[in-house]
Amino acid sequence: MSEINGRHGHFALELKHVEKSYSNGVSLKILDSINLQIKKGEFVAIVGPSGSGKSTLMHIMGALDRPTKGEVFIDGKNIAKMNDAELAEIRNKKIGFVFQSFNLMTKLTALENVAFPIELSGKPDEKRAKMLLDKVQLSHRLEHLPLKMSGGEKQRVAIARALANNPSIILADEPTGNLDSKTGQAIIELLKDIHKSGTTLIIITHDKAIAKIAKKKIVMKDGRIV
Repeated sequence: MSEINGRHGHFALELKHVEKSYSNGVSLKILDSINLQIKKGEFVAIVGPSGSGKSTLMHIMGALDRPTKGEVFIDGKNIAKMNDAELAEIRNKKIGFVFQSFNLMTKLTALENVAFPIELSGKPDEKRAKMLLDKVQLSHRLEHLPLKMSGGEKQRVAIARALANNPSIILADEPTGNLDSKTGQAIIELLKDIHKSGTTLIIITHDKAIAKIAKKKIVMKDGRIV
């Protein structure tokens, strides 16, 4: 493992010759020979038209899916061959997710949504959940259910939840996609603040404002990086 960390540990994420195909009678290649290195602490925007493979790439980078071929390193560890339990542990400890559709649990309050991943880690900490909701300026919404919140508030809860276990990487898939421009700008500012703390931030986006402020832009087309 020390040899692997020596070669790949400099990067938060590294993909080598990654391919993803689906077969439903006909083989469909979604990702084609992806080689990508993202340094620790980088702010990266991944852009490209619908169907270019951006979301599939995010799922593989976030250990939500396995590549058909190739290797994926997170903090120097090759996750491509890990079993489901090992992948779940990587996701819980290393990665925070923010989705366009928020993906909050509708029957849990804001506080319970943020506390949930902390409980999964085996060290329940309601105080940290409250602190994170305060950080995203939602300390007045602790007991609110998602149905009682605006889109911007739901996305703030989602960001607080993503930070629950102090991950080294935040993966955000169209985090401003369901928000009006003013609310979207507030979410961008919040994500920028998170990045300043040293977190690696990777955003899949159609939002030109995000693509403009990212330190690195990756353009995808037809399953390839162009």
